[in-house]
Amino acid sequence: MSKKISGVVALAGLCALSLFLLNCGSSSSRPAGALYVLTQGSTGIGNNVNTYAIDLGSGSLSLVNANASTCPTAASQNDPEPCGLPLDILLDPTGATAYVLNQGAPACPSCGPNSNNPLAPSIYPYTVNSDGSLSNPGTAVTWSCPTVNQNPCNYSDSAVAMTRDAAGQFLFVIDHGSYPTPGYPTPSDTNPSCPHVPTGPNDVCPSISVFAMSAGSLSLASGSPMYLSKIPSALSAITFTPPGGAAQELLFVTNNADICTQNCLAPSPHNDNTVSEYSVSSSGVLSEQTLSPYAVAAVNPISVQAVYTNPAGENSGGLFVYVGNEDPNGGHLYPFEVCTVVGNGNCTQQQVTQNLMSPLTTCPQVSCQVPPTSAGQTPVAMVVDPTNNFLYVVAQGTSQVFGFRISAAAGTLTALSPASYPTGSGAQPGALALHPSVNNTGQFLYVSNSNSSNIMGFALSTTSGSMSSPITINSLPTPSGMAAW
Repeated sequence: MSKKISGVVALAGLCALSLFLLNCGSSSSRPAGALYVLTQGSTGIGNNVNTYAIDLGSGSLSLVNANASTCPTAASQNDPEPCGLPLDILLDPTGATAYVLNQGAPACPSCGPNSNNPLAPSIYPYTVNSDGSLSNPGTAVTWSCPTVNQNPCNYSDSAVAMTRDAAGQFLFVIDHGSYPTPGYPTPSDTNPSCPHVPTGPNDVCPSISVFAMSAGSLSLASGSPMYLSKIPSALSAITFTPPGGAAQELLFVTNNADICTQNCLAPSPHNDNTVSEYSVSSSGVLSEQTLSPYAVAAVNPISVQAVYTNPAGENSGGLFVYVGNEDPNGGHLYPFEVCTVVGNGNCTQQQVTQNLMSPLTTCPQVSCQVPPTSAGQTPVAMVVDPTNNFLYVVAQGTSQVFGFRISAAAGTLTALSPASYPTGSGAQPGALALHPSVNNTGQFLYVSNSNSSNIMGFALSTTSGSMSSPITINSLPTPSGMAAW
């Protein structure tokens, strides 16, 4: 279940001059912009967070610190991943606290009892220091063993990804659950399939967990973890206020497998390749929406991005959801629309009340569905700019970054010019981070390339969204998740 990428390229040098100037050293004051990059090291040794100062005029990077560990326990040859691989990093809206999601160490079904030590996934908080670097990790937050009080928590589970809402009120995490899945190989009344509350360290269903964020701390919301019958692959949260309505928050989760695949108890038949839609209450409770999950006309959905294009107080846009899939014939983005206003996209009052989600169409008939947009092989991550006009996608399989203009009214995607940039042969990019425009002088997009152990950067036009001036700097081995502030 490990997401670690093989084929690590040796570190050519931490301090390097390229089209960006990378200055090794530290700063006496916090930079105006900062980029945080997780590194998974070589064979698990060297899991760290690198901090770079961003020059907001040019987008150039200067190394601030590379010594923040993603785990309080030092890695060793005997225990190379004491907290599991670092997957994601995000900051609160003030930039005062950073959170790092560690995958955990799933159980090894073929291992002996002395070497089979599952470790639950965790989130470690960090205080952002005055120079932009991170403090030592704080106390870990775990959520995978709510019914059996174990110290340490050693449930066999595997985290996938996390995100937060724009206001920093809630943080969301998705987990794969234990492996093999509960009920394997044949679910039955005495060996049930998911969802159910864990009965032991190796019987954990996939889940979504919601945490309330407050003053650098996380607290599990009521009803979390929510255990699932499907294996989630990606998530995206959106908060919006429709014209004349109250603020709402929705969470979208892609699923690429249904645990109940034979002799199913429920649902029947199984329904793989879907996207689930949840409303989020003011206290963080999730409620799955009517008719969710929705089928995706593609195999293996692996990424999702929700975008609300309505300017405040206007009714010229809508809520659109883009789902990326992994397909042997090439990855695509599948567009959906969520009913938020009566009349938009032929939405009725009932559909608006239910936040009904459906494939994007140009007319009421199914035959008018908007076709998917090509986005390279394995589009693993997406990010939208602060104006909600431009969508950027990284294709891991073809080592490319794609850019699209979003039609605010229709939700359709149009390729930018140039449509894409390569990140290097076999670079295997895995994450994106975007630093927003500052006084309309520019904004910058960064990509982590795990196989080539470097970071690429692009200047973005604030008017056309086009990518330009590609640069590359070296990093520690196997960069993964990133966050910009």
